[in-house]
Amino acid sequence: MTFPSYTSSCLDAAGRGRQFGARWRQAVHANLDGYLRLFEVSGAHDGRVRELGEQALDSTAAWAPELAEEIGGIAAGCGLEPWQVAVVNARTEILAALRHDGEGECSTAVVLGGGLPPRTTQTWDWHDHLRDAPLLWAYEPREGHQVRTFTEFGVLAKIGVNSAGLGAHFNILRHESDHAHPGVPVHVVARRILDEAATLEQATEIARSARTSASTVITVVTLEGARSLEICPDGVAVVEADTNGVLLHANHFLDGALSAGERLGTERPGTYARLEHLEERTGELGDPDATARARAMTSHGPVAPVCAHADPALPLDQRWETLAVISLDVAAAEMQVHQGRLCQVTDATWQTF
Repeated sequence: MTFPSYTSSCLDAAGRGRQFGARWRQAVHANLDGYLRLFEVSGAHDGRVRELGEQALDSTAAWAPELAEEIGGIAAGCGLEPWQVAVVNARTEILAALRHDGEGECSTAVVLGGGLPPRTTQTWDWHDHLRDAPLLWAYEPREGHQVRTFTEFGVLAKIGVNSAGLGAHFNILRHESDHAHPGVPVHVVARRILDEAATLEQATEIARSARTSASTVITVVTLEGARSLEICPDGVAVVEADTNGVLLHANHFLDGALSAGERLGTERPGTYARLEHLEERTGELGDPDATARARAMTSHGPVAPVCAHADPALPLDQRWETLAVISLDVAAAEMQVHQGRLCQVTDATWQTF
């Protein structure tokens, strides 16, 4: 099994959006419906969701006008209102506004050095009813600059790599400063980094220029190094790889100052156990073989499984599953993507994009 993939041919943001929306009309509608179900279970009525979506779209338009135009283009192409497409781009902000939490989430490992390009591995854990949300999307934000992203239908970007040799991993965080007045969606921040950054410093500057209302960590990787950008409304902290070239992240803040406002880890402490598991496997996580790295990352421990299996007995908003495993090749500007859980990875299940 593989994820659907799509290559845009339009350089104009609004036109690219219309082209995408027309091609993937049914899938964008289905993804929106899936999120509306999640928001409803989390306590939001339709009017509240629209209000939050419109605020997020306004914040996007002020910070990245072309990306707001692309959201509008997707909406026009698939027969939705712009605020509806903004909703799926701002799902992190809406869930933060609703104070939604969950047990599962993503784990990321980057290992540098050893005379090899960076070795990166990430799980993408999300609600199992949204397992059909992802796709692989290639596009050019400007002529000669290619971006490949693992994202969701209607979402501008998430995890990805660009032809300048920069890649980005993506993990959700929760912070006491998160609030209910949507700023720039963190997925839009990831998109601008992939569209514009060639260096770690450029990525950091982009992240720091955004006024956000929710938290996340974007781990940026180049041939020269890697760093995690811990983003929250209180600011952006930089976490560098350690002296051995290892950079690991789960779903809690590592920066000393921002960690004082940690919220997800205090409510869901399994994130700390997941990070400890990665720390115990750093040697194997530096293996040049992506399958070996996935096997090293795999854990079904009862406290904090890195490979998550959804429990059908739980409510919709508490069912989490590892839906994808992603490795970035920044030297080749490609990704290797596995659809499904970590424990299902084999050499034959990787999709190169």
